[in-house]
Amino acid sequence: MIDRGHEKLTVQRQCKLLGVNRSTFYYQPEEAPPPTIDFTRIVDEVFMKHPFMGSRQITRTLRGMGYSVNRKRIQRMMRCMGYMAIAPGPHTSTKHPSHPIYPYLLRDLNVEHSNHVWCADITYIPMARGFQYLVAIQDWYSRKILSWSAHSTEFE
Repeated sequence: MIDRGHEKLTVQRQCKLLGVNRSTFYYQPEEAPPPTIDFTRIVDEVFMKHPFMGSRQITRTLRGMGYSVNRKRIQRMMRCMGYMAIAPGPHTSTKHPSHPIYPYLLRDLNVEHSNHVWCADITYIPMARGFQYLVAIQDWYSRKILSWSAHSTEFE
């Protein structure tokens, strides 16, 4: 939109009319040098092998591999690639004020015989192509498994 060879308006006046800084007009972006592109691939490989690692651990790992790296550079690269370490966020145990609190009904109950109290447990096991889920129903008194079922899910 800005014409360098305009007869009546200077570049300075055109930038002012458009609300653009002259430094923005004159800025020429540079491509990343080839070593940075190779380095991006290395950071990508480390992160894919260890997705739980943050910028500090990746920096330590790369320094151990013999690379001279700065943590800020790793942070910038991870941000550009959209990588974020898999970790629990803060306040994972705090309850939401609108969620109700249910009383624990078995607090003062003496379990004295079988079939008095049952419990259920659901667990999952990560597999190569999905998850294996296991549901078990157990008698509290005898700790005997009364029933169980397994189910698997697969990713495509």
